[in-house]
Amino acid sequence: MNFIENESEQKLRGGYYTPEDLATYIAKWVTNSSPSNILEPSCGDGIFIKAIKNLEYKKKLHFHGFELLDSEAQKAKELADDLKIKSTINCSDFLDHAIQVMNSGKSKYDAVVGNPPFIRYQYLPKESQEKSEIIFKSENLKFTKHTNAWVPFVIAAIKILKPGGRFGMILPAEIIHVMHAQSLRTYLGEQCSKLLIIDPEEIWFEGTLQGAIILFAEKKQQIEDHSYGLGIYKVVGKHFLQEDPEEVFNKTPRINGETVEGKWTQALLTKEERELVKSLLKLDDVHKFHDIAKVDVGIVTGANNFFLVTNEVVQEYDLKNYAHPMFGRSGHCPGLIYDEVQHRENAIKGNPTNFILIKDELSKLPKKVKEYIAFGESQELHKRYKCRIRKPWYTVPSVHSTKIGMLKRCHDIPKLILNTLEAYTTDTAYRITAKQDINGEKLVFCFGTALTALSAELEGRHYGGGVLELVPSEIEELTIAYPKNLSEFDLETLNSTYKKESAPTILEQQSRIVLGALGVTNDQQAMLLNAWKRLKNRRQRISD
Repeated sequence: MNFIENESEQKLRGGYYTPEDLATYIAKWVTNSSPSNILEPSCGDGIFIKAIKNLEYKKKLHFHGFELLDSEAQKAKELADDLKIKSTINCSDFLDHAIQVMNSGKSKYDAVVGNPPFIRYQYLPKESQEKSEIIFKSENLKFTKHTNAWVPFVIAAIKILKPGGRFGMILPAEIIHVMHAQSLRTYLGEQCSKLLIIDPEEIWFEGTLQGAIILFAEKKQQIEDHSYGLGIYKVVGKHFLQEDPEEVFNKTPRINGETVEGKWTQALLTKEERELVKSLLKLDDVHKFHDIAKVDVGIVTGANNFFLVTNEVVQEYDLKNYAHPMFGRSGHCPGLIYDEVQHRENAIKGNPTNFILIKDELSKLPKKVKEYIAFGESQELHKRYKCRIRKPWYTVPSVHSTKIGMLKRCHDIPKLILNTLEAYTTDTAYRITAKQDINGEKLVFCFGTALTALSAELEGRHYGGGVLELVPSEIEELTIAYPKNLSEFDLETLNSTYKKESAPTILEQQSRIVLGALGVTNDQQAMLLNAWKRLKNRRQRISD
């Protein structure tokens, strides 16, 4: 968990200013619609004012900017005056203005440009949190406290944009896939006739791990007008800035309907790839994961460094009677089977292989165990939220193991782990239970195909570091082939294969066995594998 005191002033303010070349490109597309009133909800020092001047825009124009910092607002105003662009620069919160305009029932602006603040909801002042919620509720959108400052900015800007108006902003790349932006994605699909994402391979903002994209959107004239959907245009470097944004906007292929109702990742696939995946889902032996298994979060300790310890700590504090085997990181299980052999290897490496479960009252504990609890209290662990809400703080609740586990994050491909040792897992992993009539070992074997790996890229989320993360609701939506006619499988050999072979090699082999048993052709398997590679490379920012 991140705490506010550990974050930089720049991150808390969400202030990553737009490069002039990107601002000019956005302004070029927006001004093609000949706007007379342009809004920038967080104008900073006025880079979009300069961008409009770069275009030598000849038509009558009024630039409306909002900026919280007085020093930056003054710079923007002075720049507009120097460049002889009519402007109204307000040193105030855009959301206040937006709520007022929304309540009036009017649309005010012909175009919107900008780069809104990227600030987690938990870091916003209480007043800003309340305004964000008002924005969501005014449009009957589901609100979540996992949201980010940029989301209500976009909702409000689209709302007060005139019918037929244009919207061009730099936004976090997570708009494509994070769950907290689902309300926004739905709203954009309803309100806009056409959407385009310009999706760069690189990270544009130096010093951040946050990927960014450009979103172009054209608002419908009437809400019942046809929606042409979303297109994603992948770019490498900044050569695209030499292209005509109007042509890119109009010619990029779009998807619509059920493919954009959830995450926008479906737009990263070709039409042929989407049709193949859809056809495979119709097969009797291809399932959504929730149909064949149950997913539960791992054990929540509130202080992993205290409850997950090495053998040395167990010996030092005489914790042997309270220590249980555990795993929770990819390095703990390079293969598919967590057994006594793997457990001993981890212990020899000095990994924290012991989960400490103390259920007895303090007065009944041995002296050395009391000393260990006192050590935890000296670090104020008992004051942490998850610890202080339970009595006693050192007794972790909901402790049980399952025969299958799955790590929350992975670099290349997710995998199921056969937990023959029935070791415990913390909240870095999930507890998986196969449903009735489903063979757990076979489930682990069948999981590693190109079909499942591709669905993980489509359903999961990632951030600037490129690691794939899946939460339970996303795992439940994974697609998995479980052929009834696959009666023989060698999990021990596959376990060894996972330890020494690359992800593409594993997926190719397992697709041939598992998908081949369903009659999926070699060409179809190759299409799935290539689609997975492309999406994985995008996530990891590797050139194809």
